[in-house]
Amino acid sequence: MNIVSAVILCTIVGAVGAIILVAASKFMAVEEDPRIEEVTNCLAGANCGGCGYAGCADYAKAVVMDGVPCDKCAPGGPKAAAAIAKIMGGTASAVEKKAVVQCQGNSEHCKPAYDYKGIQTCAAAAALYGGPKTCSFACVGLGDCTKVCKFDAIHIVDGVAKVDKDKCTGCGACANICPKQVIMIDVGGPRKPVVMCSNKDKGPVAMKACTTSCIACGMCERTCKFDAIHVVDGVARIDYDKCKGCGMCAQKCPKHIILFPLKDDPNPPKPVVKPAAPAAAPAAKPEAAAEAKPETKAE
Repeated sequence: MNIVSAVILCTIVGAVGAIILVAASKFMAVEEDPRIEEVTNCLAGANCGGCGYAGCADYAKAVVMDGVPCDKCAPGGPKAAAAIAKIMGGTASAVEKKAVVQCQGNSEHCKPAYDYKGIQTCAAAAALYGGPKTCSFACVGLGDCTKVCKFDAIHIVDGVAKVDKDKCTGCGACANICPKQVIMIDVGGPRKPVVMCSNKDKGPVAMKACTTSCIACGMCERTCKFDAIHVVDGVARIDYDKCKGCGMCAQKCPKHIILFPLKDDPNPPKPVVKPAAPAAAPAAKPEAAAEAKPETKAE
């Protein structure tokens, strides 16, 4: 009888507890905005963290609850941004974000300063005398960026990180981990130029470190008609809100380090030269016109 009573008692207690839990879930439930699930479904589902949040679900909640911009999902691109904007009743930019490495310090342009034998990471190498290259601002080239990229979009080529623009989603993982901060997330798109150098040393020092360094001559700054490029801390930098993508700064740069890296042809566009108007024929003299009339009649 004691065993039977115990079983019955446990059953009753379990049933009462279940009833209490069900009632609590009904009365204490917090309703979730249905738009959170809709926004989550629009995202790429990569959970890459490029948006600055723990994952896609966390970002979707921030969009709906906190009004975070809808274009932070780089893998989803403009398509996802437009879909989210439609749900939220707004608009989104159609410009794709891509990573660009602002360095051309390969083995031809930038020589090694010493033979590095330490831990094979950019962070470890950069902590030792600023890195193993003569330019202390250069891409270290040990591939920390390649390890964090989930899209196989960046690789080390001849000691410098190179981005595959077709695979890159602009998530920013490579830029966040780069100890030299030579990777930028370009939101200007293919029509905007990029200064492919990060060296902040003065001209002669920069040239000694790397043959493709910006020498801060200011030619680009003087050429730009839109006040969109300035030499800041010894290196030219572009204000993409003002830049029109005309390419004049790139054409005038004596070091040829201002390029259009997201274009199929990275070199600057050729200047448009309008053909000169043909010179007008001189007017005939009255005497010549009078002499020409009789001859016409004779014929």
